[in-house]
Amino acid sequence: MHATRKSPSKSTCFFRVRLNDLFVLLVLVCFAAAFPANAADSRPVVVELSMHATVQPISAAYLKRGLRHAADIHAQAVLVELGTPGGLLTSTRAMVTAIEKSQVPVIVYVAPSGSRAASAGFFILESADIAAMAPGTNTGASHPILEGQKMDPILKQKIENDAMAFLRSYVSRRGRNVQAAQDAVLNSKSYTDQEAMNLKLIDVISPDIPSLLNHLDGTTVTRFSGAKQVLHTQDADVEVMPPSTRERILGALTDPNLAVILLIFGALLIYMEFNAPGTIVPGALGTLLVLISLFALNLLPLEYTAVGFLIGATVLFVLDIKFTTHGILGLAAIGCLVFGLLTLVNGPIPEMRVRLGTALGAGIGFGLITIFLTTIAVRARRNKVQTGGEALLGTIAVAQTALNPNGQVLVRGELWQAHSREAVAAGESVLIRDRTGLLLEVERDLRGS
Repeated sequence: MHATRKSPSKSTCFFRVRLNDLFVLLVLVCFAAAFPANAADSRPVVVELSMHATVQPISAAYLKRGLRHAADIHAQAVLVELGTPGGLLTSTRAMVTAIEKSQVPVIVYVAPSGSRAASAGFFILESADIAAMAPGTNTGASHPILEGQKMDPILKQKIENDAMAFLRSYVSRRGRNVQAAQDAVLNSKSYTDQEAMNLKLIDVISPDIPSLLNHLDGTTVTRFSGAKQVLHTQDADVEVMPPSTRERILGALTDPNLAVILLIFGALLIYMEFNAPGTIVPGALGTLLVLISLFALNLLPLEYTAVGFLIGATVLFVLDIKFTTHGILGLAAIGCLVFGLLTLVNGPIPEMRVRLGTALGAGIGFGLITIFLTTIAVRARRNKVQTGGEALLGTIAVAQTALNPNGQVLVRGELWQAHSREAVAAGESVLIRDRTGLLLEVERDLRGS
C-alpha cells in the first residue's frame, strides 16, 4: 500500500507567508528605529586636555592618559590647550614621543589669548599633527638651560646641537619651517601668532575651540608614520578630560616652593617631638610632611651640593647645642640652610626653582626657632631639679632636734630624718648634702655662723 501525502492547502501557505512577512517587517521596523538614534549619537568626538602649568612628569602622564582614552573611544582627535612657561627636557621628550606614537591625531592649541608656549612648550607645539594658536599668543624662546647655571662653551654647544637635532627630527616630517624652529632654540627667538603663521611654524590661527574645530573639518593630516587621515570635526562633541585628583595633587607638589615649605614645617614638628617626647601628633604629622616633600623633590631636578649644605646646617645646629659659641655656629647654620634651600631645585626656568623669599623665610624662620628651642632646652638641663627629693640637695634646713649624729630637720615645711657627722644643736641651720632614701645627709651651715 502506498501512503498518500496531502499537500498543504492554499490558505495554510498564505498564512505562513503572512507570518514570515510580518516577522521581516517587525525586524525592519526595529532597525529603522535603532539606526536613526545611533546616527544621532555618532557625532565626532574630540577629547580636550588642558595644560597650563610647567612641563614635568605629572603633565607628561596626564597627556599619555588622554591619548590612551581618545584611542579607546575612537575619537577624531585630541586637542591639547597649551599655556606653559616651559619645563623639563626629559618630560618634553616623553610628551613629544607620545604625540608621535598617538593613534589619534593631536591638535596643540596655544590658548587663550595672552598665553604662551615658551621653551619646552614650543617643542610640544611643533610636534603636533596640527599646530594652532589663538590671537594674542606667542611661542618660542626655547634655548636650553642646564639647571639654571652658566655652561662652559663646549657643553653649551653639545646641548644646543642635541636640542636642535631633536627638534629637526620631527619638524621636517611635519612640513614646517626647520630654520625658524632652530632659531627659537639657537637664538632664543620668540614669535607672535601671526609671525609663527607667516613662517609656517603653525597651521592655523583661531579665536576659540569651536571655530578651530569647524575650520579643521575635512583637513587631511599626514601622521608621523606617513599615513593620511581626514579630520571630521564639524560640530564635534568636545569631551573635556580634566586632570585626576592624583594628578592635581602631584602637580601642586611639583612646585619647589611648596615642597620646601613642607620639608621645613615637617622638620620643625619632628624637632618638637624630640623636645616633648610622647606627644606623638607632632612627630607623626612631621614625618608625613617630610616624606611628602621628599617625594615631591624626587620629581624635580635636585642639586646635590645643595643637599650637602642642608646636611652641614644640621651638623652646625647640633654643634651649637654642644658648645658655647654665643650663636656663631647657629648663624653659620642659618646661612648654610638659606643657601642650600635656594639652590636645592635647579630647574631650567624660574618657575621651577625655589624663590629667594621662600628660601629666606623658611631658612631664617627655621634657624631662629631652632636656636630658641635649643637655648631653652640647654637652660632646662643646666638648672637644678626643682621637684622631688633631688630638689633638696644644696638647700638650707633647721635642726628641730639635736643631731648627735641623728635627729630631725625642717625643710620647706617638712620634717626629715637627718644624719650629721658632727654634733649640731637644735635650732641651728644645716646644709643638705645628700639623700639616702628618707635620710638626709647634712652638715652645719658655716655661712650662717
